[in-house]
Amino acid sequence: MTFGIDDLPVRDELRGKSPYGAPQLDVPVRLNTNENPYPLPEALVERIAERVREAARDLNRYPDRDAVELRTRLAEYLTETSGYAVDMHNVWAANGSNEVIQQLLQAFGGPGRTAIGFEPSYSMHGLIARGTGTGWISGPRHDDFTIDVPAAERAMAEHRPDVVFITTPNNPTGNAVPAETVLALYDAAQSARADQGLASMVVVDEAYIEFSHGVSLLSLLEGRPYLVVSRTMSKAFGAAGLRLGYLAAHPAVVDAVQLVRLPYHLSAVTQATALAALEHTGTLLKYVEQLKTERDRLVAELRAIGYEVTESDANFVQFGRFADSHEVWQKILDRGVLVRDNGVPGRLRVTAGTPAENDAFLDAVRELKKEQEQSG
Repeated sequence: MTFGIDDLPVRDELRGKSPYGAPQLDVPVRLNTNENPYPLPEALVERIAERVREAARDLNRYPDRDAVELRTRLAEYLTETSGYAVDMHNVWAANGSNEVIQQLLQAFGGPGRTAIGFEPSYSMHGLIARGTGTGWISGPRHDDFTIDVPAAERAMAEHRPDVVFITTPNNPTGNAVPAETVLALYDAAQSARADQGLASMVVVDEAYIEFSHGVSLLSLLEGRPYLVVSRTMSKAFGAAGLRLGYLAAHPAVVDAVQLVRLPYHLSAVTQATALAALEHTGTLLKYVEQLKTERDRLVAELRAIGYEVTESDANFVQFGRFADSHEVWQKILDRGVLVRDNGVPGRLRVTAGTPAENDAFLDAVRELKKEQEQSG
């Protein structure tokens, strides 16, 4: 008799669910996980080695529990790149933005509380909500994947969520959320619970903001103590293997997440590596500009081929439409290119890679388009 997960006393809301993940197949071109395709520059690799060597001398001691130096440097980076001044007390860091989200839900969600996100969006929001015992509500979007604000306002008035997630640029669709939409949802979230004397935390997930045509919404923090902006070093910094995410918010929010963080949650090695990367932001952001150019090329080429493309402010592009998106995914894979089937009906997502990788992808979808036209 086979013993499996269904035989374990797992919580009811986790039964039948699948873990987050994307196929990692051995193919020539992998454009499915929104990674930065450029390796870290050698000067940064050497600086990481120096920083880690220094940290290694004290590995018999616990790391800086509050990551003060790292949070100070992250605050400087946010101030330099956004023009909105924050300091160390506004910033918190964790092991990837997913741990940031988890800590926010541990502090402000949990059993008997609910969170809302506007789907399709980053699926980890819902998965982490369930993992923390937080009820999950799927909010509405228009057919063009923009948030349906009037419907969203009605949903918040009905459900009175404790936590609201807004992803901009949105993953997997790529479109950005205007500041006026965020403000409308923030106000609606607070109004929905005002008669109870309660507030809702509104989390703006800016994992891909460095790739955007627009600007960060960081300045919206001014006068809004229930607003949080989360970020990551995985994408623009080309440091997916580092696992470093962070948030900016009112200092009271930073105090709150420290109530649920694990002791010494950021290792000395992680902090040293992140600090080294922050010394090279100028070089790393040049790679971002290259990827934005390639992203825009993908959008233009896919449209020229005849595909429908969602406007993208991220380092990936959603395209379609297909009668059977998984079948098309497989045909692209058969040509040596791995893209992402996110489950959005009729659409696939491709990460902007190097020019050569993008050429291989475009050649593959051109072949498919010709096949479809010949068979049609």
